[in-house]
Amino acid sequence: MEIIKYRKIFYIFSGLLVAASVLALVLWQLNFGIDFTGGTIMEINFLAERPSNDQIREKIKDVDLGSVVLQPTQDKGLILRFKNIDETVHQDILKKLASEQTPDKVLEETRFDSIGPAIGQELKVKAYWAIGLSLIAILIYIAWAFRKVSRPVASWKYGLAAILALFHDLLITIGVFSILGHFLNVEIDLAFIAALLTILGYSINDTIVVFDRIRENLKYSSWDDFEQTLDTSVNQTMARSINTTLTTLMPLFALYFIGGATLHWFALALIIGITLGAYSSIFQATPFLLWWIKKKK
Repeated sequence: MEIIKYRKIFYIFSGLLVAASVLALVLWQLNFGIDFTGGTIMEINFLAERPSNDQIREKIKDVDLGSVVLQPTQDKGLILRFKNIDETVHQDILKKLASEQTPDKVLEETRFDSIGPAIGQELKVKAYWAIGLSLIAILIYIAWAFRKVSRPVASWKYGLAAILALFHDLLITIGVFSILGHFLNVEIDLAFIAALLTILGYSINDTIVVFDRIRENLKYSSWDDFEQTLDTSVNQTMARSINTTLTTLMPLFALYFIGGATLHWFALALIIGITLGAYSSIFQATPFLLWWIKKKK
């Protein structure tokens, strides 16, 4: 299968996805959750029928919560988002939602998180640093691991090809969540950052497998036939990449459909990123090495 021969088609397809992701980020940015902006999130389940949003707002109107966002979930669940509060106000809200009755007889609280704005901003900065330092470490490691492969492509260019493939995976995943945040109010939280770091690790592992096969095949082939060597290496590792990706996606789809609300979007981020990681390792990172050679010529 001549993958490298049709590299321009894959470049165009990836270019369209990246362009759409950038456009979504420019238009709608990211919908950061309270982990990064500060505030409070409560998730409750009503044991009987769930009141309407208007009824809930009427019950808590006397509590100073600022702007309140209500998001019904499933049949009887509800997520509330508002400003940072203390424990006294927290208990007051539960009593009002329970109509002054014993709260545990009317509703069940499944989640309560409250983060100050200063801590949220600090977490955002640390998340950027975590992703940035991971990319730099990956580039240095690949350049070192392939230091004995200097022809026809320098070792650091393998690292650059891998980083470009990672940018492709991360940018499209982030772009999808920008769209979901705008239309479905999906928020970016620490679980999403964990998903991005997991995608980095998975995608680079898949890319290294292909690059390692290229390194081995270069020992027994001519540098002048570099395109054929790339194509052979991709075909030798493709079945492994596809099988590994499919077996990884199976439990992720299980988490997505039956893992509950807290794991729903985390699993989706991993599904998107891991699928893109397998695609970019085969159709982006490897053809980039050949593009570099042709550009130099």
